[in-house]
Amino acid sequence: MAKPKPSRRTLDSYTVKHINKTIHAGDCVLMRPSDTSKPSYVARVEKIEADSRGANVKIHVRWYYRPEESIGGRRQFHGSKELFLSDHFDIQSADTIEGKCKVHNFKNYTKLDAVGNDDFFCRFEYNSSTGAFNPDRVAVYCKCEMPYNPDDLMVQCEGCSDWFHPTCIDMTIEEAKKVDHFYCHNCASEDQKKLDNSHVASTRHVDAKDLKSL
Repeated sequence: MAKPKPSRRTLDSYTVKHINKTIHAGDCVLMRPSDTSKPSYVARVEKIEADSRGANVKIHVRWYYRPEESIGGRRQFHGSKELFLSDHFDIQSADTIEGKCKVHNFKNYTKLDAVGNDDFFCRFEYNSSTGAFNPDRVAVYCKCEMPYNPDDLMVQCEGCSDWFHPTCIDMTIEEAKKVDHFYCHNCASEDQKKLDNSHVASTRHVDAKDLKSL
């Protein structure tokens, strides 16, 4: 007769002893990669299970992908701390957890006073087999028509509220940091236009399926 599989039970929480952190379903964690030369994997804990003795703890996770791990690869507008919430689920040993982290939504991330080592953000869900993104449309800014990268300094026009990269409006980073008021070429007065050779592009939207070509 086949030996019955030991029963497993769902845990409300689990303390990872080697990092002295307690994890719950819904927490985001850093997990040890198989290749130690690579950065830690990032995952969202979906469920925590243990055997009847409370040992052999396993976590059900949903993986976040970094842009370079996606089919399209990393693009100019991707932030250094950007992640995609994938449709890739897995079961891992709790012993592979290296720490806890925070994956913010895009809006909250841009409002952080300081970004820590364990702060990330996510604005897309990602289909790992097709390379499709959700949402499938994203706002673009500036004359270069690129989605917003929170790592890049931009200046906002007080007229149309569009955002511009300093290099796209013939301005240095140092100059942009000192600007108190900025009007783009279309919004500036005739006198201001003589002093400003920049150009404006109205805020548009680009399909996420086209992000690979940007």
